Amino acid sequence: MKWLELQIKTTAENEDIVSSILYKYGATGLAIEDPNDILELSRTENDWDFIDPDLIDVDFDGIIIKAYYEIDTGIDSIVEKISDEIEVNPVNEGNKPLGIIETYEVDDKNWADNWKKYFSTIVINNHIIIKPSWEDYDEKMGDIVIELDPGMAFGTGSHETTMMCAEALDKHINKNSIVFDVGCGSGILSIIAAKLGANKVTAIDLDSMSIKVSKENVENNKVNEIVNVKHGNLLDAVEGKADIVVANIIAEVLVGMIENLDDYLEENGIFIGSGIISSKINMVKESLLEHNFNIIDLKENNGWACLVATK
Repeated sequence: MKWLELQIKTTAENEDIVSSILYKYGATGLAIEDPNDILELSRTENDWDFIDPDLIDVDFDGIIIKAYYEIDTGIDSIVEKISDEIEVNPVNEGNKPLGIIETYEVDDKNWADNWKKYFSTIVINNHIIIKPSWEDYDEKMGDIVIELDPGMAFGTGSHETTMMCAEALDKHINKNSIVFDVGCGSGILSIIAAKLGANKVTAIDLDSMSIKVSKENVENNKVNEIVNVKHGNLLDAVEGKADIVVANIIAEVLVGMIENLDDYLEENGIFIGSGIISSKINMVKESLLEHNFNIIDLKENNGWACLVATK
C-alpha cells in the first residue's frame, strides 16, 4: 500500500497546533523529530545510541512533524486544506505560516523501517531501560526494563522531557503511590511508574491513537492490573486524588491545569510538569507559586525543562 508522508518543518511552540490540524484531516500517524536533539545525543558517550548523525540533514532550527495519509482520489484535496491552515491562512497572531510542507510517497515496508531507524535502547538513571520491541537487551540485576512499541503515537522530539519525568518518578514513587499520567502518549511514563512500584496508575490522553498504543504497551509490559488507560481531556477523566501527577505537555496547558490541581492532588503530593521550553519556565513557576506550591526541583535539558513541586 502506498502512503503520502507530509513533512512539516515548524517550531516546538507550534507542535500542538500543527499536530491537531494533521489529525483533523485524518492523519493515521505522526512522528515528531528534532534533528538538532538527535545530533546532540549522537555525540554523547552514554548508552543512548540514538541515530547515526549522517542520516539527518540539519538545515534549520526547529522540529519536523511527519504525518501519514493513505493515497486515494481525495488526497489532493486534503493536502490543499492542510496547506491552507498551515501555510496560507493560519489562525494566529499576524497570520504567520505555522510551517513549511513537503510531501513524499512511501510504502508500508519503508514506513515500518522508518520507526526503527529513530529509536534504540535508552538507559535512564542507570537502571530504567526503555527498549524497542524489535531489540534484545541483556538485563542486569536491578534493571527495570520497559519494552516499547511506539508505533504511530511516538514522538522522537520529546525524549528530553520524557527522561526528566522518568528521573523525577524514580525519585518520588513508592509502593503506595497513586499516579495520574496526563498526556500519556505511548504510555511510557505510566509503565515506568508501575514498574517502579506504584500501586495504581491512571494514564490519560485526548488522542485516540495514543490510547490504542498505550493500552497495547501496557498489556505487553504486563502492568495492566496497575495501569488504567483512559480517554479524556487532562484531569477531567480521573476520579479521586493522586499522590503524584505527572504531565508532559506544553507550558500553556500546564498553567491551566495548575489552577485546579488541588482537586486532584493529595496533601503533600508531588506535581511533575515537563514539556516546557526554557523560555516559558517562569510562566509555569509563577503559576505554581501563585497557587501556593513549593518548587522543589528544576531541571533543564537541551532547551526543555521539568519542574517538580509540592504543597
